[in-house]
Amino acid sequence: MGLGRLKDFVVELTSHANRSEGLELQREARPLLVGLVATDDWLPEQFCQADSDAYRQFLLHCDPLQRFSIVSFAWGPGQSTPVHDHGTWGLIGMLRGAELSTAYDVSGGRLIEGLTTRLNPGDVESVSPEEGDVHRVRNAYGDRTSVSIHVYGANIGSVDRRVYAMEGNRKPFRSGYSNDWLPNLWDRSVETAG
Repeated sequence: MGLGRLKDFVVELTSHANRSEGLELQREARPLLVGLVATDDWLPEQFCQADSDAYRQFLLHCDPLQRFSIVSFAWGPGQSTPVHDHGTWGLIGMLRGAELSTAYDVSGGRLIEGLTTRLNPGDVESVSPEEGDVHRVRNAYGDRTSVSIHVYGANIGSVDRRVYAMEGNRKPFRSGYSNDWLPNLWDRSVETAG
């Protein structure tokens, strides 16, 4: 079915975004993402390619009004993020491999490590400033690439965010994207490109 699954997801999520926002939109998006990551037959390989030095973040779609964005993350063996926040709601759906997500509490000046959750294919986890927004993510495997699909309540590549040192110091950053072009969901030639 290829990118048709992603196109259907975008159309349905856009319909929800036309009538919902914030955490309500996140709740409505969750079962849609569960459906999307239930099958690993639709994401072209160019959006699954890890880099040898760092994980890669590929923009798959950004709503024209920036109400949401959809991103694939390709994690090389053992790769991880720094401790970071999102500044908006997010959903993480595991497509291939596995991730370990460790939550952190930053309310007391220092980082306090919390629960680590393992995401396996088909699992979906949520983050938001209201429910817990600071975590570190890493590929659960040291010998293979893992791929996850993230949905955020903004154009996540342009959101002002923070990374955290263990002492609690914060440093601003914008993640951007590994790709500077977008797939055309309505043009099937992208499925065979690359």
